[in-house]
Amino acid sequence: MQVDATRRGAREAETLSIAFVVPLQGPTGLYGPSCLTCGQLAVEQLNAADGIAGRRVELVVVDAGRSPEAVAEEVGSLVDQGRVQAVAGWHISAVRVAITRRVGGRVVYAYAAMHEGRDDTPGVFMLGERPVNQLLPAVHWMREQLGVGRWAVVGNDYVFPRVTAATTRAALEDSAAEIVSETYVPLGTTDFRGVLDGLDPGRVDGVIMLLMGQDAVRFNRQFAGRGLSGSLVRLSPAVEENTLLGGGAGAHDGLYAAAAYFDGMGTAESTALSRDYHDRFGPWAPALNAVGESCYEAILFLARMGRVCGGVDVADVAAMTSGQFYDSPRGLLRLDGNLLNQDVYLAAARGLEFEVQQQIARTT
Repeated sequence: MQVDATRRGAREAETLSIAFVVPLQGPTGLYGPSCLTCGQLAVEQLNAADGIAGRRVELVVVDAGRSPEAVAEEVGSLVDQGRVQAVAGWHISAVRVAITRRVGGRVVYAYAAMHEGRDDTPGVFMLGERPVNQLLPAVHWMREQLGVGRWAVVGNDYVFPRVTAATTRAALEDSAAEIVSETYVPLGTTDFRGVLDGLDPGRVDGVIMLLMGQDAVRFNRQFAGRGLSGSLVRLSPAVEENTLLGGGAGAHDGLYAAAAYFDGMGTAESTALSRDYHDRFGPWAPALNAVGESCYEAILFLARMGRVCGGVDVADVAAMTSGQFYDSPRGLLRLDGNLLNQDVYLAAARGLEFEVQQQIARTT
């Protein structure tokens, strides 16, 4: 028995286990398959080399599609028991806040999703896009190129949409664009008739969609069904290829998205990931998109931390100094405190795909 325990302890010491927190149900469960395949690809590539800081990598999947409290409790239990040594993944910011409250400062946390701003909890790294380099440049582009100045915000009712809208409203003061109205609905909303009734093309030129997953799919279908696509544009920091597939080809005329990654955007770095992904999972793999890629990004960020710091314990991260540049499928990234500066692109939906229009923010 003692020999078995010793062997088990040695194996655990040689393995870095990551709580991989991604949605598998609920409105954001739409993203789950892409998250899982991208996470698997990252782990396979790392383990084919030297893992993270010389340790073999494994993912312990935690379903982020449940209530924030339930997700945080499962992650907390894994950390309490020593079964995971880091946290990574894509999930809504309400889940991030709950996880940080439960285990913040105890393990490194690579948060992959776009977000509303800085979180100064020790060990937390915010790797996604944020309003200053995503939504605001997109709004300015829409004003200059399409003449869209009056916006209605339609978002899910939690911290990211509300803070993002407030940040955007404040940033647009004294500019040629403005937010005319804001409407928030619970996650899981299926009927948007009341919201659509309030979208008057005489008062607004476009809709900033801060809706997640299946909610965005339903909104887009109903929006197009009302015939609003011809009179109002839509702009989203969260719509990706799975959302287009879910909505169908006819639901996306006049829909634009801003993100640091799109499948097929044609850069050398993104093309390499696309090739590796489709070689590994085949032509019927889940859609490669910004959400899945962000999960790949988060795991590779932990690997970079291991190389720079010698490990991924919270005590090690002081060596992860601000100002570092490195390459990723998104292109050149720069660490700014616990945030990442990155290139961001604006793309137009063309049926079930995106066509990149312009780079709207650059790594600084």
